[in-house]
Amino acid sequence: MALPRITCTTVLLCLVLLLLSLASTGGNPKAAPAPGRPPGSDRRCVPVGGMLMTNFGAFGADPNTTLGTATGDLRGAVSGTLLGVPQPSGNTVIFHVQHHWVTETGDTLFFDPATATTVPIASGLFAILTYPVHLTGGTGKFAGATGDLTSTTGEVNLPNFPDVTGGTTVFRYSGQVCFE
Repeated sequence: MALPRITCTTVLLCLVLLLLSLASTGGNPKAAPAPGRPPGSDRRCVPVGGMLMTNFGAFGADPNTTLGTATGDLRGAVSGTLLGVPQPSGNTVIFHVQHHWVTETGDTLFFDPATATTVPIASGLFAILTYPVHLTGGTGKFAGATGDLTSTTGEVNLPNFPDVTGGTTVFRYSGQVCFE
């Protein structure tokens, strides 16, 4: 009896978070200097946002790696590799992920391993609660770039959980990238 109420509450929370993320697209268009850098330094930070959608098992032999598309400011191709089995932790499930990202212009983005905290909302369906990702550099225009992206709106669909075969992900990302 408590599961339907938890599911309903989680769905409503996800919808509120989605509306809040869509409503927060305003703000200061001027980039702030990176932490630890004085104003007027040679570092320029810009807001970024978009959406990711991937499928597990796109590489055939590796069911733990996703492959898909990124839209928005960092549009291109993206994949994520699970760094172990998703771990239950209280009412949440934790996913450890290593991202691989190539922009449509061919620049590669480098990321630290990330942790996605999710909550199960149905059998094999997980809502993203927090998913911070740290950019550590890249190639081309992203050489020396740093930044932080996050997602609080999205889902992981694993119909055969804990097996990830046939699974999908979709979520919105937002944050900033700081360039040299």
